[in-house]
Amino acid sequence: MGPPDAILGVTEAFKRDTNPNKINLGVGAYRDDNGKPYVLPSVLKAEDQILQANMDKEYAGITGVPEFTKAAAELAFGADSPALKNKLNATTQGVSGTGSLRIGASFFAKWYSKSKDFYIPTPSWGNHTPIFKHAGLEVKQYRYYDPSTCGFDFKGAMEDISKIPEGGVVVLHACAHNPTGVDPKPEQWQEMSQVIKKRGLFPFFDMAYQGFASGDIDRDAFAVRQFIKDGHQVALSQSFAKNMGLYGERVGAFTLICESEEEMQRVMSQIKILIRPMYSNPPIHGARIAARILTTPDLRAQWLTEVKGMADRIISMRTQLRDGLKKEGSSRNWQHITDQIGMFCFTGLNSSQVERLTKEFSVYLTKDGRISVAGLSSKNVGYLAKAMHEVTK
Repeated sequence: MGPPDAILGVTEAFKRDTNPNKINLGVGAYRDDNGKPYVLPSVLKAEDQILQANMDKEYAGITGVPEFTKAAAELAFGADSPALKNKLNATTQGVSGTGSLRIGASFFAKWYSKSKDFYIPTPSWGNHTPIFKHAGLEVKQYRYYDPSTCGFDFKGAMEDISKIPEGGVVVLHACAHNPTGVDPKPEQWQEMSQVIKKRGLFPFFDMAYQGFASGDIDRDAFAVRQFIKDGHQVALSQSFAKNMGLYGERVGAFTLICESEEEMQRVMSQIKILIRPMYSNPPIHGARIAARILTTPDLRAQWLTEVKGMADRIISMRTQLRDGLKKEGSSRNWQHITDQIGMFCFTGLNSSQVERLTKEFSVYLTKDGRISVAGLSSKNVGYLAKAMHEVTK
């Protein structure tokens, strides 16, 4: 028997609990203010249009639905990006963020000769290490999160990155860092870009939350676009699970920015060879939905409003939690709750405090104190503030 999955195990324990006040803050999926899964109206409209068009169910090509890959690249890099105009982007559809990372990892394992070392932030998304190791890469760390401030350890990150041997691959969360919710400021991204360029390192971005972090798709893509502007070739994994609510549709993309159109053609040929024995070709339904939303002006406008609405609800829950802790009389500084961004918040609670939260209050979260802010609502945020105050006072 293998050990249970750390995050999915939290959900199992939550389901067994009979406390009517129980809260599940483990899983990273958006919920509305009633704690229910939310299907975006723009998604339902797009789906309806696809059904009306009576589209076939034939295989996509190995690299997926062409309308989707084009639209995904434009969303990430900007429609007017010189990299796209000069056809430097080798973009393939992937099986959501996880599958897109896996394609990238396999490509680097086989074709990137400078290094097999992938440097991930401490901490990083729990699946990064297994994905990269599964592809045969070495996983190493650089400092990122500072527990004393519950913020970004910029000095530590810069020191560690500047010591990475030339050719190393640096994994960067484009926005809404998972699990901490701590992001570099624009000027810090600019400095990081310069150091990575100077050291001859390769930036590999994971962008799972574009639009979902701040509510602004361009603001959330700042880092990726800045690195391109600074002359980097980048690798990019995208997911449409969070920003379109297409969790179970597994919609994602992997892009490698190449030096020339000719190199892009060679890269694409090798990506196809890697994908063919993995899963032959990706699912079409979710990719068609995403493509239709991104390429139909009224649907796109509607989606942008909806994604901002989701981001704003998360931001509002952070404020309400911080205010609730103050109201309960907590003397601790909870500023980091609202400084952090995206679906997750690193509360700063230690494992014994987390244990008490679960045991005494039926609040379920991961042992490292990470909560999914999407699991909060106007109905339970006060209860959580009271519980957090009880275990931290």
